Amino acid sequence: MPVESIKAVFDTVDSGKTEFGVVPIENSNEGVISSTLDLFMDYDLKVSAEVMLEISHNLLSKSGDKSKIKKVYSNPQATAQCRRWIETNLIGIPILESTSTAKAAEIALQDDEAAAIASEVAAKVYDLHFVEKNIGDSKHNYTRFLVISKEYPSKTGKDKTSIMFSIKDRPGALHDILVPFKKAKINLTKIESRPSKRKAWEYIFFVDMEGHVDDKRVRKAIDSIRDSCLYVKILGSYPHGGT
Repeated sequence: MPVESIKAVFDTVDSGKTEFGVVPIENSNEGVISSTLDLFMDYDLKVSAEVMLEISHNLLSKSGDKSKIKKVYSNPQATAQCRRWIETNLIGIPILESTSTAKAAEIALQDDEAAAIASEVAAKVYDLHFVEKNIGDSKHNYTRFLVISKEYPSKTGKDKTSIMFSIKDRPGALHDILVPFKKAKINLTKIESRPSKRKAWEYIFFVDMEGHVDDKRVRKAIDSIRDSCLYVKILGSYPHGGT
């Protein structure tokens, strides 16, 4: 069930229209997708799986003729991942924003002067021709996606847990929060901060760690930080997606 935005994915799952939603969380070259992190603050949804996909960007159009291209559409994340190629090869051609690379391909199908930066799958689905293949700035480009739902799965033995928390503003506060995880020998695989948007200079921290929330040491470490935090939210435990 395609929707127009990341927020719309959260809405469809939260309303029960779909059981699961797939949202991007970070790219190996461009980093975290901030809008996805922000939405976890507003919705009581869980992470139930993660998927790592290798990303290949291509310039597509109806004719496949570069000389006919007057404008290019794509999602801002895809555009950012092709920045150097665009600056070298599309001089003077406006790059316009679309809600997704698939939407960009749909627009290119309907406009003889438009091209899209999109995937090989989009080329097949929308019957577009390749103007140029593999235009990404990095040939090792991966995006991590999270599957969101209202529940998270039981233990598999190879799991990750994601949490978010806000800490009291005092010297050493973040250090004190991380100590229980070190003592429990829990590997924190990612930590990211975002403004809370509720109070100036208040931050929300997002942390990924190895283990399942039903593991005693993981549960104990999380419980031990609650008194030092303004709030703690467990986003979910899910099987490690690999690369």
